Amino acid sequence: MEQILQLGGMLGSFLTWIRKRPGPAFLLFAVTATVVYFFGFLRLYANQSQPIWEWAWLRFLPQYNQEHSKLIPFAVLFLVWYHRDKIRAARKEGSNLGLIFVAFGVLCYLIAARAFQPRVALFGFPFLVYGMVLYLWGREVARILLFPIALLFFMIPLGAIEQMTFRLQFIIIGFVKALSSLCGIPIYTVGTSIFPVHGNWGFEIAEGCSGIRSLIAMIMLTAIYVHLCEKKIWKKITILLASVLFAIVGNAGRIFTIIVLGQLGFARFAGGIYHDWSSQLIFFPIALLCMLGFSRLLNTDYRKWLGKKPVKEKEAVVCDS
Repeated sequence: MEQILQLGGMLGSFLTWIRKRPGPAFLLFAVTATVVYFFGFLRLYANQSQPIWEWAWLRFLPQYNQEHSKLIPFAVLFLVWYHRDKIRAARKEGSNLGLIFVAFGVLCYLIAARAFQPRVALFGFPFLVYGMVLYLWGREVARILLFPIALLFFMIPLGAIEQMTFRLQFIIIGFVKALSSLCGIPIYTVGTSIFPVHGNWGFEIAEGCSGIRSLIAMIMLTAIYVHLCEKKIWKKITILLASVLFAIVGNAGRIFTIIVLGQLGFARFAGGIYHDWSSQLIFFPIALLCMLGFSRLLNTDYRKWLGKKPVKEKEAVVCDS
């Protein structure tokens, strides 16, 4: 009941804003309608059979290593709802600076339409949204919504980028060989294929298994985590940069479990059903534990461990970023 009342209050505030500022409200509806038409209905791609959003949605699939992008709109809506109190309390003074971002977003769409490159239009979409927020409601609201809007970049299909990440395959293989050696499972490699010294099974570390899918997904999850849970900028940046390592460790652990199953005589199961499901059941728990553990290390007060009294710091006003 309380949530319904809050939603009604927000709707009432929005209607009041429309009555007070009809010009910006008209611009908001005009831009929204234009974006919906050009992105959702105007068929320019795939031999003029698909609009931009349909073209992108059909690439949010496992074979393109992009299925995590389907969660982006829900994550953005959740973050907007999560910051609803800050948005409501923020000073709302529109800034003409937002028109620069709107113009850049429109330019990206024009280039995309001319060159038949929908990825360019999707790249300009977050600029378009950010520009409208900045123009209509000002810098404080734009600062609050900067991160949720930036998440929209994860919706851009990566296409053939995984062909550029072949080095990840060899990094993963190196980790797996080290783990296998420590656990007494002798293996050898031929290119990106792994074989046992004693046994008749073998596995290929394909491009998808090299981690491009899980790498992007892990960077996205880590970005959301540090945005919600970390206050200091240097910690946010450090954990976000380490997300690449979390993805590598998670993938190495996943592939190592496949090798263990193969060594135990379940090679067909390991290379079939288990391989298909282990990315969710094995990779993410390992990678998320690495992320949480690393965050815990950064936030541990080592002075207490060393038996030293913590240095008193002057009180300061902390502004959430």
